[in-house]
Amino acid sequence: MSEAALAHVKALRDKQGNDLCLRVGVRQGGCSGMSYMMDFEDIGNVGEHDEVYDYDGFKVVCDRKSLLYLYGLMLDYSDALIGGGFQFTNPNASQTCGCGKSFGT
Repeated sequence: MSEAALAHVKALRDKQGNDLCLRVGVRQGGCSGMSYMMDFEDIGNVGEHDEVYDYDGFKVVCDRKSLLYLYGLMLDYSDALIGGGFQFTNPNASQTCGCGKSFGT
């Protein structure tokens, strides 16, 4: 996770007012077959089949099945007017859609 992405998710979490972690994963769908998902989740919902990564005190959680597709993923954030938002750079993706929110392997 880049410094820009970390700063942005921390700011978003602070607006929620709770001690939340960021869950990342994949699901079937999207233009290229699989789509990325991200959402805040209560840290108490982290299970034994989840991998937890700590970024300067901020926890990122991923289930092991999704991790097969996301291992090595780089999450970045840009506030550019065109093309801004979160960007996923996934070394496991053999194809990506134009919006960058889905991929295929």
